[in-house]
Amino acid sequence: MNFHSYRPGDEEKIVPLWVECSKEDPINANRFRNLVLLDANFDPEGLQLAWNGGELVGVVYAVRRLLPMIGDDLEPENGWIPFFFVKESHCRQGVGAALMERALSFLKAAGRKNAFFASYAPNFIVPGLDREAYPAAGPFLESQGFSVQYTASAMDLCLVGYRTPPDVAGHKERRQAEGYRFRQAQTRDLYPTIQLANETFNPDWGRAIREGVLSVLAPEQISIVEKDGEIRGFAMFGGYEGVPDRFGPFGVHPDERGKQLGKILLCQCLEAMKAKGVHSAWFLWTGETTPAGHLYRKVGFRVTRRFDVMKKEL
Repeated sequence: MNFHSYRPGDEEKIVPLWVECSKEDPINANRFRNLVLLDANFDPEGLQLAWNGGELVGVVYAVRRLLPMIGDDLEPENGWIPFFFVKESHCRQGVGAALMERALSFLKAAGRKNAFFASYAPNFIVPGLDREAYPAAGPFLESQGFSVQYTASAMDLCLVGYRTPPDVAGHKERRQAEGYRFRQAQTRDLYPTIQLANETFNPDWGRAIREGVLSVLAPEQISIVEKDGEIRGFAMFGGYEGVPDRFGPFGVHPDERGKQLGKILLCQCLEAMKAKGVHSAWFLWTGETTPAGHLYRKVGFRVTRRFDVMKKEL
C-alpha cells in the first residue's frame, strides 16, 4: 500500500473508482474535471490517493479557499472535505483513516482550524453525508472526530400535472395593487439581482447567477419581484452546471417576508420550467423546518434525501 497526492492522469482511475463506490452520486470525466481539477481552489496536495500496487483503492479530497468567493474573504480558518471513498475490498483495513489523516494534515499545514464535510462552495457534489445511501460513512467520520452541525434536505417535485395553487393568484393581485411587479429578468436586472444574492443571502448564489448566464442560463430563467425599481426577490432554475431541472437559488429580502412574495415567485418559476418542457424540479439543500422548507412542501415538493453537514475542529 502506498499513498501520494494527485498526479496528472490519475483522474483516469479516480472517476471509475468514484462510480464504483458512490452509487447514489456517480460522476463522469467532464464533471470531475470541471468541479475539481478546474476549480480555482484546487491544490493537488489536497487530493490524496491510496494505491495497492498499481490499483487505486481510495481517494480523499481536501480543499481550502485560494480565491475569495466575494471581496477578500478567504475564510482562513476553514477547510473542506468534499468527498472520500474506499474500494469495498479494502474497507475496514485502515485505508480511509490513513487517507483522512493526510487530508487533514494538509488543511492543518495551511493554518485551518475547522474541516467541514462536505458543505464546500462553489463546487460541492452533495452538501453532506447521506447516511441512508452510505451507512458505513457516518461511523467512520465520527471516529475521525467529525460531528453533525445540521441536516440539509433535498427535495423533488414532478411537474407533470403540476398546477399553481389557487390562492397564488389572489396573493399576486394584492401585491400588485401595492406596487410590486413580478416578471422574468432581463439583462438590466442581472447586476442588482447578483448584488441582492451576494449581500443578503450567500455569495455562492451570486456566483451561480453570474456563471450560469456566462454559460447556458438565459435571463428569463430568473423570476424576479421588484418594487419602486428595486429587486426584492428572485427564483431561478438551470443555473448550477446548466442542469435545467435543478431549481435555485431562491430568496426574498427579509424585509419583505410575510407577504407571500416567495410563494408567488416559486410558482412563477415552476410554471416557467414547465413551459420550457422541464418535467421535474429538484434541489439539494434546505432545512425541513425552516419557512422555506414549509413553503416547498405546501407547493408539492417532497423530501428525497437528507444530508448531515459535519465538522471537525483541527
